[in-house]
Amino acid sequence: MKFTLSWLQDYLATKAPLDDILATMLKAGLEVEYVEDPGEKLSEFTVAHVTAAEPHPDADRLRVCTVETKDGTKQIVCGAPNARAGMTAIYAPLGTYIPGLDFALDKKPRKIRGIESHGMLCSTKEIEAGEDHDGIADLKGDWKVGTPAAEALGLTDKVIDFEVTPNRPDWLGVQGIARDLAAAGAGRFLENPIKKVEGSYDCPVDIQLEAPQACPVFAGALVRGVTNGPSPDWMQQRLKALGITPRSLLVDITNYISFDRARPLHAYDAAKLKGAVVARLGREGEKLEAIDGKTYEIGTEMCVIADDSGPIGLGGVMGGQSTAVSAETIDVFIESAWFDPLRTARTGRDTGIISDARYRFERGVDPQSCVDGLNFALMLIKEYGGGDVSVSRIAGQPPAPHAKVLFDKRDVARLTGLEIKPADLKKMLKDLGFGLEDTGEAWYLTVPSWRFDIEQSADIVEEVARLTGYDKLPTQSLPPLEGGRTAVITPTQARIRAARRVMAARGYLETVTWSFMPKEQAKLFGGGSDALTLSNPVASELNQMRPSILANLAVAAQRGADRGEREMRLFEAGPVYLGDGPKDQRNVVAALVRPVTARHWSGALAPYDAIAAKADLFALLAELDQPPERFQIEAPRQGHWHPGQSACLKLGPKVTIAHFGALHPRVLKELDVDGPVYGFELNLNALPMMKAKATKTRPVLKRADLTPIRRDFAFVVDESVPAGDIVRQARAGDKKLITAVDVFDVYQGKGIDPGKKSVAIEVTIQPEGETLKDKEIDKIAEAIIANVAKATGGVLRG
Repeated sequence: MKFTLSWLQDYLATKAPLDDILATMLKAGLEVEYVEDPGEKLSEFTVAHVTAAEPHPDADRLRVCTVETKDGTKQIVCGAPNARAGMTAIYAPLGTYIPGLDFALDKKPRKIRGIESHGMLCSTKEIEAGEDHDGIADLKGDWKVGTPAAEALGLTDKVIDFEVTPNRPDWLGVQGIARDLAAAGAGRFLENPIKKVEGSYDCPVDIQLEAPQACPVFAGALVRGVTNGPSPDWMQQRLKALGITPRSLLVDITNYISFDRARPLHAYDAAKLKGAVVARLGREGEKLEAIDGKTYEIGTEMCVIADDSGPIGLGGVMGGQSTAVSAETIDVFIESAWFDPLRTARTGRDTGIISDARYRFERGVDPQSCVDGLNFALMLIKEYGGGDVSVSRIAGQPPAPHAKVLFDKRDVARLTGLEIKPADLKKMLKDLGFGLEDTGEAWYLTVPSWRFDIEQSADIVEEVARLTGYDKLPTQSLPPLEGGRTAVITPTQARIRAARRVMAARGYLETVTWSFMPKEQAKLFGGGSDALTLSNPVASELNQMRPSILANLAVAAQRGADRGEREMRLFEAGPVYLGDGPKDQRNVVAALVRPVTARHWSGALAPYDAIAAKADLFALLAELDQPPERFQIEAPRQGHWHPGQSACLKLGPKVTIAHFGALHPRVLKELDVDGPVYGFELNLNALPMMKAKATKTRPVLKRADLTPIRRDFAFVVDESVPAGDIVRQARAGDKKLITAVDVFDVYQGKGIDPGKKSVAIEVTIQPEGETLKDKEIDKIAEAIIANVAKATGGVLRG
């Protein structure tokens, strides 16, 4: 919302400077975005007199003008058809930036068809001070050479632009802004009540309400014999300051009242009306050619203004072209109605129309302002356009006023800590327009018709705190907690923090991607159910909750590769969604690598692969106090993993902890990602909680004084037996002394029966206290062989 300082002073008697008014606005909740000074913007442009305008010898459409400027007499070549001797124009010296054309004049004279030009004569459109572009500006009045162009154009008033919150539609009028500033102490409010305009004859235009739920009240009057010329200069200057181009007296008056009192109106050419003006709902198949030149389909729930010819406007949104006023309009019918905000908003959304009327009506216009708005328009039309005014017609009744609010003045101190004298409270509330009935501690307040946001005592307290200033609220710290403050985080949050540190230390970059993805991609990763389809997505393609983070990471890695990045290492800790139930959300850590074989003088370095992904996963598990040997490794069952190059970690037969390996080439093709791509996804919710440690202090380092003993075993087992089972059973041979079991060979071929394989392991035995004897070592070896044979059926090779 924009307004000028002089306009504000129509309703606010104040001597406060602009800075104080801006500070009061900020205190009262009217957040100022910027203050525009037209004089500063047009500082380079000044008034000049054209003393001669001769035809250019080599161009029929050009004039060589002799111009008296602030810099002396200048020769300027001009192509405007209205350039003539004796006119007062706007001069731009060399080097000036022309905002409407978005270029700057050369700093040296430029030859145009062989004749030097020392500057430019401008139109108002070229300097963004109007829409006149048929020729250069021809200023009226006796202006001296060198007078600032802003002064000659009447653009010296500073323009204030501020943000209007949705609950305060009364701020969309200058009168409403002044009322709040007066209540905040910036001056005295000048109500300037509108006097009733007496008509001399009955209005011949009948008004009918067929849809009171959409338009409960409609006021109108006819003015005959109007001269629809230009509006007065003061009105044009105010509209221009807001960025509105003046059109004609009737259009400018409706625009002016909309910004002056937040009261939209509409003017109809009465000669074009056919029969009664009816407010009704739309009918199937109806269309409206609106004043913006577009044709709109009308829905059956839209509020339509119609006559015998059909729709002539959409109530509260936009009028129709068939009854629009023009320069030839002599008889005008003025509409001042109130339209349902929700219906207006739906109509605007369905049609896509964006208008000042819609902006105001969908937020809420004062329903009691219909008659005042009509009389204001009739008064201005009669004063500046003449004509004979009819008696006003009023159909229907405005919505019922708000119920009185019971306000306990003690609530101010109770809820805010502010101590406000009752007399000051009364003055503040009366300045805001509230009616007050004092019954002691409790006051009954009559809410003004333009305030739709007041429902209870706490709302009044908020008004008092706002106008007093939130900086005046007393500050009092809470008492300190006994024992000091401690950070409290959940076990899952602690795991996510640890995971982020580990992944960053291993060279991964953290990403934050959408929790949504296209439904087609979700299906590739086991999702895509209707229960997880979004009804109102942030983007049309992001219409599904993600069942996995890997797809988003793969697309992000490809995007980086397309921009020249080589090996992309990305990870994300966040939620995935397996269903729409409260327990179907999982917190996971997902990592992904798109490897590139690096060139090196010693030879090609080994690229990242599924085994490297497993190493990163196990390093993360170790940091989370999860011994990797406790998990079983099996082939994955999810279709987005590459068979033979991926696996899953399980804790028992039912609980899957993680997946790792290569993504399936088919999935990568659907994602338009170049492979191979490796990664893992760890379900933090599935990890068991480890016992809390007695202390956070690191244990004393245990140093082995004795040399470890290493023994190799080769077991022949069925080829379906996982090597991890052999490792786990071997470790169980002596949980205290066996410190490591590593697989170093897997063989199938000559000497091994079909369907079998040989798995060779190295077992590390670390003696403690004293050297182990051969019998003790043999006992451990026998236990290893027995455990593996019992669990897997494996026998020693050879």
